[in-house]
Amino acid sequence: MPGKVRFRPAGVALAAMLSPMVWFQPQLAGSATLLGAAKGAQVVVVENVTVKDGVVSGEVLNKSSGLLRDVQLLIRYVWLWKDEMRPGKDDPGMAVYSTLEKEIPPGGRAPFTYRPSPPLPSRSDGRFETTVSVAGFTEVVQ
Repeated sequence: MPGKVRFRPAGVALAAMLSPMVWFQPQLAGSATLLGAAKGAQVVVVENVTVKDGVVSGEVLNKSSGLLRDVQLLIRYVWLWKDEMRPGKDDPGMAVYSTLEKEIPPGGRAPFTYRPSPPLPSRSDGRFETTVSVAGFTEVVQ
């Protein structure tokens, strides 16, 4: 019957019989460490950022002695109104996370490009100020 779970004693007995035959290879796993922004900046930095029509490009530099992967960038498009005393009602500002699908060796660099989809609106009542920062990463330590 859909939505109901049935207990099958035969399946449990079969699993109990097979479990001694399974070989488990122990894997050593390191612990996760959370770093503050200042400590994180000692490991990974964003450099050479350019923005053209909302498309953001730059490089991520690995300053650590370990391999970096899953570097997550926070890209913020802050809308600055022409008339801050009377801002409009439709603020097109936004923030997105973009993850690099590349591994970065110690001391290495990886280029990145982010294209907003849909493209940023072209408006005359203000402009975007774009910033890029590192939101997270994984460092592989030997």
